[in-house]
Amino acid sequence: MIKTIAEIEGMSCGMCEAHINDIIRRSFDIKSVKSSHKKNITEIISESPVDEEKLRKAIADIGYQVVSVQSGEYVKKGLFGK
Repeated sequence: MIKTIAEIEGMSCGMCEAHINDIIRRSFDIKSVKSSHKKNITEIISESPVDEEKLRKAIADIGYQVVSVQSGEYVKKGLFGK
């Protein structure tokens, strides 16, 4: 599993988070997505790496800007965070 964290400029409320999450769900084959307008980040969990250029374009098309993208291996925590 891959965890991708995108720093996104322009989110200011919960509806912004919902718009980001919706476009990512529609554009990519992912397991989960979670956005935070307070932290200006979106976390994506997927089985394969997310295409960064496609991500930047999808986000730009709805009026936001991807500032940075970081990806790494995602290890799901078990019971009690272990």
